[in-house]
Amino acid sequence: MTLRTARRSSLVDQVIEQLRAEITGGSWPVGGKIPAEPVLSETLGVGRNTVREAVRALTHAGLLESRQGDGTYVRATSELSSAVRRRLETAELVEILEVRRGLEVEAARLAAARRTDADVAAITGALARRDAAWAAGEHTAFVEADLAFHTTVVEATHNRVLTDLYRDFSTALRASIGAAGSLLEHPDVPHGPIAAAVEAGDAAAAVQATHACLDQILASTGPWNAAPGAPPAPEEREP
Repeated sequence: MTLRTARRSSLVDQVIEQLRAEITGGSWPVGGKIPAEPVLSETLGVGRNTVREAVRALTHAGLLESRQGDGTYVRATSELSSAVRRRLETAELVEILEVRRGLEVEAARLAAARRTDADVAAITGALARRDAAWAAGEHTAFVEADLAFHTTVVEATHNRVLTDLYRDFSTALRASIGAAGSLLEHPDVPHGPIAAAVEAGDAAAAVQATHACLDQILASTGPWNAAPGAPPAPEEREP
């Protein structure tokens, strides 16, 4: 027989991975409160000390945040997201948007070349939900729908590293600046041209449309320098 007595460290590691899976899988969203220690102990079938050690490890990694007298909350979906969030907390809005522009422009180019019919359907649906939220004036719903649209474009690249990086960045962006919710104070920037270019498989048009979109958003934040070779942003128009 090759069975060996389970080591305590192995048990803690198993619990850490289960808790991490709940976070990365979206069952426990960022900002949400996780179940109390007694509940986790009973659900996982382990002692409370094991749960406490696992939670402490994830807190140290930046995924969880313990609030005295209130419980434990999800702070980030990964160590990368936590690190990005900490960096963005001291960054200027224009700096954050410039990095976002770089990620989204490249994503649009790749998506136009690699999108599938399923990707096109997802992008079209995300665009419709974004526009509906804008028309209804629903601030929170619009922020989430806007990020969801851009995420579907990134997912259409079928580049897992880029997708994970963008998701982590978006999580940090939402947490640090409310996903640029102040943009609701300005006329909406049409996203239809991005979706149309990706669907048509026109990489150049997708890059131009995404550049124009982010350039206009950047312009709404105040003085800034346009990226070299960036196409001029279209005139603002009411939705």
